[in-house]
Amino acid sequence: MSEDLPVLPEDAGISRRDALSIMAIVPLAASLGTTPEVIEGAMRAAEQAQQQQQAAAAGQKPTPGAYAPKYFTPHEWRTVRVLSDLVIPRDARSGGATDAGVPEFMDFIMIDRPQMQMQMRGGLRWLDNRSNTRFTKRFVELTKAQQTSVLDEIAFPQRAAPEVSHGVTFFSFFRDLTAAGFFSSRIGMRDIGYIGNQYTQWNGCPPAALQRLGVTEDMMKTRIPIQRG
Repeated sequence: MSEDLPVLPEDAGISRRDALSIMAIVPLAASLGTTPEVIEGAMRAAEQAQQQQQAAAAGQKPTPGAYAPKYFTPHEWRTVRVLSDLVIPRDARSGGATDAGVPEFMDFIMIDRPQMQMQMRGGLRWLDNRSNTRFTKRFVELTKAQQTSVLDEIAFPQRAAPEVSHGVTFFSFFRDLTAAGFFSSRIGMRDIGYIGNQYTQWNGCPPAALQRLGVTEDMMKTRIPIQRG
């Protein structure tokens, strides 16, 4: 998450339509085997979760109907939250995956696209089994260093051992979903510096560019208009 990108003010207007456009949701949806409408619904669920978290951080009472996962079991939900924050952690620039509502985004996708459920549930189970094999604990019970060690085995396909091939496939799938959820959220769009359509005033070609082209302002003033037949 680069430090040299501009940060949007909290009240910057970013419509859902703008989000669909800037993040190229149509090809994203195609790559995930779903539709733009599903991605839009998932974004809405993530945004509601983010609003809930902001209210809680401000000391406000939780609003009725706080998000409860519809697909993930309690243990899976905890694992998804931990894993997504390891993929995109909170840093000095912006919040992390859970701050952006990525787990809620994933939960919505799983409900709408049952064909993805086996890969998700099986992958989370593989992660626990691998963690238990190496450290005799489930993934969420490991230290952060141990969690990172497990992920290092599957995060880089070209150097992964054949015995963890299923984990490699799952982690690539999970990482793609995490990125999709994060960068289609308000937090994610602020992170990449998206500011939407804004009015700007054109003051002409910069002097440095004119000089490089060997063009002077006087030449621009005396240019012959193009005659159109």
